[in-house]
Amino acid sequence: MTRDEATAILRVVVRRALADGDPSNLTLHFDAAVLDRYRIAAGFSMIRTDTVGRLKKEGGWTLDLGISPDEALVHAFAGDLLRLPPAEREHWSAFAVTLPTSRMILQMRLAPGSCFDDGEVRSWL
Repeated sequence: MTRDEATAILRVVVRRALADGDPSNLTLHFDAAVLDRYRIAAGFSMIRTDTVGRLKKEGGWTLDLGISPDEALVHAFAGDLLRLPPAEREHWSAFAVTLPTSRMILQMRLAPGSCFDDGEVRSWL
Protein backbone atom coordinates (compact mmCIF):
# COMPACT_ATOMS: atom_id res chain seq x y z
CA MET A 1 0.00 0.00 0.00
CA THR A 2 1.32 3.41 -0.91
CA ARG A 3 1.42 6.34 1.49
CA ASP A 4 -1.35 8.04 -0.53
CA GLU A 5 -3.57 4.96 -0.20
CA ALA A 6 -2.93 4.77 3.55
CA THR A 7 -3.73 8.49 3.89
CA ALA A 8 -7.00 8.04 2.00
CA ILE A 9 -8.05 5.21 4.32
CA LEU A 10 -7.02 7.19 7.41
CA ARG A 11 -9.14 10.11 6.25
CA VAL A 12 -12.20 7.85 6.05
CA VAL A 13 -11.52 6.57 9.57
CA VAL A 14 -11.11 10.12 10.91
CA ARG A 15 -14.22 11.36 9.07
CA ARG A 16 -16.31 8.54 10.55
CA ALA A 17 -14.89 9.10 14.05
CA LEU A 18 -15.70 12.80 13.89
CA ALA A 19 -19.14 12.30 12.33
CA ASP A 20 -20.06 9.70 14.95
CA GLY A 21 -18.49 11.60 17.83
CA ASP A 22 -16.56 8.41 18.65
CA PRO A 23 -12.75 8.61 18.81
CA SER A 24 -12.33 4.90 19.60
CA ASN A 25 -11.11 4.14 16.07
CA LEU A 26 -8.43 6.85 16.06
CA THR A 27 -4.88 5.59 16.34
CA LEU A 28 -2.31 6.43 18.97
CA HIS A 29 1.39 5.91 18.31
CA PHE A 30 4.02 4.33 20.55
CA ASP A 31 7.71 3.56 20.56
CA ALA A 32 8.04 -0.11 19.60
CA ALA A 33 9.97 -0.63 22.85
CA VAL A 34 6.54 -0.74 24.52
CA LEU A 35 6.48 -4.39 23.45
CA ASP A 36 9.72 -5.35 25.24
CA ARG A 37 7.82 -5.96 28.47
CA TYR A 38 5.67 -8.61 26.81
CA ARG A 39 8.54 -10.39 25.09
CA ILE A 40 10.02 -11.44 28.42
CA ALA A 41 6.87 -11.81 30.54
CA ALA A 42 5.16 -15.16 30.96
CA GLY A 43 1.58 -15.42 29.82
CA PHE A 44 1.81 -13.25 26.71
CA SER A 45 2.01 -14.16 23.04
CA MET A 46 2.90 -11.91 20.13
CA ILE A 47 2.49 -12.61 16.44
CA ARG A 48 3.00 -10.34 13.46
CA THR A 49 3.16 -9.94 9.71
CA ASP A 50 5.10 -7.17 7.96
CA THR A 51 2.64 -4.42 8.90
CA VAL A 52 0.35 -5.65 11.69
CA GLY A 53 0.65 -7.61 14.89
CA ARG A 54 -1.35 -8.98 17.78
CA LEU A 55 -0.47 -8.99 21.46
CA LYS A 56 -2.45 -11.37 23.62
CA LYS A 57 -2.53 -12.01 27.34
CA GLU A 58 -3.43 -15.65 27.85
CA GLY A 59 -6.95 -15.87 29.23
CA GLY A 60 -7.34 -12.11 29.03
CA TRP A 61 -7.16 -9.28 26.56
CA THR A 62 -6.00 -8.94 22.96
CA LEU A 63 -4.55 -5.85 21.30
CA ASP A 64 -4.15 -5.47 17.53
CA LEU A 65 -1.28 -3.23 16.41
CA GLY A 66 -0.07 -1.53 13.27
CA ILE A 67 3.68 -1.53 12.62
CA SER A 68 5.44 1.40 10.97
CA PRO A 69 7.53 0.65 7.86
CA ASP A 70 10.80 1.16 9.77
CA GLU A 71 9.42 -0.88 12.72
CA ALA A 72 10.32 1.93 15.15
CA LEU A 73 6.67 2.64 16.02
CA VAL A 74 3.51 0.69 16.64
CA HIS A 75 0.02 2.10 16.67
CA ALA A 76 -3.23 0.94 18.20
CA PHE A 77 -6.81 2.14 18.33
CA ALA A 78 -7.76 4.34 21.27
CA GLY A 79 -10.86 2.26 22.02
CA ASP A 80 -8.83 -0.95 22.19
CA LEU A 81 -6.33 0.66 24.55
CA LEU A 82 -9.15 1.84 26.81
CA ARG A 83 -10.22 -1.80 27.24
CA LEU A 84 -6.83 -2.73 28.73
CA PRO A 85 -6.47 -2.98 32.51
CA PRO A 86 -5.35 0.29 34.18
CA ALA A 87 -1.76 -0.90 34.75
CA GLU A 88 -1.43 -1.77 31.07
CA ARG A 89 -2.83 1.63 30.00
CA GLU A 90 -0.27 3.29 32.27
CA HIS A 91 2.52 1.23 30.66
CA TRP A 92 1.42 2.17 27.14
CA SER A 93 1.15 5.85 28.01
CA ALA A 94 4.82 5.85 29.05
CA PHE A 95 5.77 4.95 25.45
CA ALA A 96 3.45 7.36 23.62
CA VAL A 97 5.15 9.35 20.86
CA THR A 98 4.09 12.23 18.70
CA LEU A 99 4.25 12.39 14.98
CA PRO A 100 5.31 15.83 13.72
CA THR A 101 3.20 17.83 16.17
CA SER A 102 3.17 21.25 17.76
CA ARG A 103 4.42 20.90 21.33
CA MET A 104 2.56 24.08 22.18
CA ILE A 105 -0.87 22.73 21.18
CA LEU A 106 -0.31 19.77 23.48
CA GLN A 107 0.57 22.11 26.35
CA MET A 108 -2.51 24.19 25.56
CA ARG A 109 -4.65 21.05 25.81
CA LEU A 110 -3.24 20.33 29.27
CA ALA A 111 -3.89 23.89 30.50
CA PRO A 112 -6.96 25.26 28.67
CA GLY A 113 -7.30 29.03 28.74
CA SER A 114 -3.65 29.59 29.60
CA CYS A 115 -1.56 32.11 27.72
CA PHE A 116 1.35 30.72 25.71
CA ASP A 117 3.91 32.97 24.09
CA ASP A 118 5.87 31.31 21.34
CA GLY A 119 6.15 34.16 18.86
CA GLU A 120 4.42 37.11 17.31
CA VAL A 121 0.72 36.79 16.46
CA ARG A 122 0.23 37.13 12.72
CA SER A 123 -2.18 36.34 9.92
CA TRP A 124 -2.14 32.87 8.50
CA LEU A 125 -1.47 33.56 4.79
